Amino acid sequence: MNDLSTVLEEITQLTNTIETNYPELYRFLDENPITIPTNDHPHVNQIIMQDYLESLKQLLNHHLETHKNCI
Repeated sequence: MNDLSTVLEEITQLTNTIETNYPELYRFLDENPITIPTNDHPHVNQIIMQDYLESLKQLLNHHLETHKNCI
């Protein structure tokens, strides 16, 4: 498994890719329920960030699959 800094870097790169290449998808990222903590001081660790990275990948893959006929 990647260390936290590597995971954060991947999240940043993927988010930038989405922002640049898929602006229609990017506007929904801040509405993603996974980004909204349920408690006042959420504990953020490598596992949580890895899960978030995977959710971003799934979101992008789903978008690409459902819109491949539009390209």
